[in-house]
Amino acid sequence: QVQLVESGGGLVQPGGSLRLSCAASGSIFSIRDMAWYRQLPGKQRELVARISRGGSTNYADSVKGRFTISRTAVNTALLQMNGLKPEDTAVYYCYAEDRIGLAYWGQGTQVTVSS
Repeated sequence: QVQLVESGGGLVQPGGSLRLSCAASGSIFSIRDMAWYRQLPGKQRELVARISRGGSTNYADSVKGRFTISRTAVNTALLQMNGLKPEDTAVYYCYAEDRIGLAYWGQGTQVTVSS
């Protein structure tokens, strides 16, 4: 079992930056990939960025060049968000997948981009 806790959300003006952090606990050495998803009210959760244990990354087209995902440790994933836009406003969720394909989710953190 893996537990995920996000932090770092908040209110920021357009063009500003935020950094989200996700800390995993429990069976952390079973974690393979980690990712960030986001969800707007009434919409499906969508992938923002994903990083493998080896450091390979992929991003949603809408955030390429603005967001950067990284892993500072086997159990910690960061999402640096620069050049934030109002359309980035959403609840952001940390995701982890273990070596047998089980998925884990954090509780979510609100990001609001508004002037």
